[in-house]
Amino acid sequence: MARATWRRTARFPGDTLSRVALTFDDLLRRARALPRGGRRAILGIAGSPGAGKSTLAERMVRELNGTGEPWAAHVPMDGFHLADAELDRLGRRDRKGAPDTFDAAGYAALLRRLREETDDDVVYAPGFERTLEQPLAGALPVPPAARLVVTEGNYLLLDTGAWARVRPHLDEVWFCDLDGEERVRRLVARHEEFGKSHEEAVAWVLRTDERNAALVAATRDRADLVVPGSALPGAGAGA
Repeated sequence: MARATWRRTARFPGDTLSRVALTFDDLLRRARALPRGGRRAILGIAGSPGAGKSTLAERMVRELNGTGEPWAAHVPMDGFHLADAELDRLGRRDRKGAPDTFDAAGYAALLRRLREETDDDVVYAPGFERTLEQPLAGALPVPPAARLVVTEGNYLLLDTGAWARVRPHLDEVWFCDLDGEERVRRLVARHEEFGKSHEEAVAWVLRTDERNAALVAATRDRADLVVPGSALPGAGAGA
């Protein structure tokens, strides 16, 4: 198995990241250990657009669940995109994906509910339809049996506005750190896959995605773990 991560030597603000290699199996063991005392845990995976967050989250949940009862659930932040009609009303559609084009307060409220409501009821989370580029209400069921929720998105470590309410609900946050050239290549390919011409895709990445990437990169040192997404086999065009 390819070695896949760096980790912190300590977990205090301002500490440094040391190059201690871990394997994907180490990541799985770390994730399995997060739920304690019978309560549900929430693991956040952050990173810039195209860094491989979705790839890592989906693979981890698949491996953790195996063929048995759903022990882990995947709840992406992307379900809290504002709809295009609302972005048009606010005049923000041309920079869709920026922090103020999401319902950050709603996302934080869902994380709180996922942590607190674990006894009897399924909690439904919104998904995101890539073809339509629109959020989809009630698309992702989180059953009471789920002991770990893996949530991923760009702004989990942002400490401004309503985004500051997110981090307190997360047991740990891991940061996917991918080489910038490869990350941009993946982003352009993803935009082309969902309908943009090559020229439109490049223009959107350079104008919008890369501005957001710089903002996200500034939050890297707040993570508990830094994970190079490119080390995961078959990473593809990760989110």
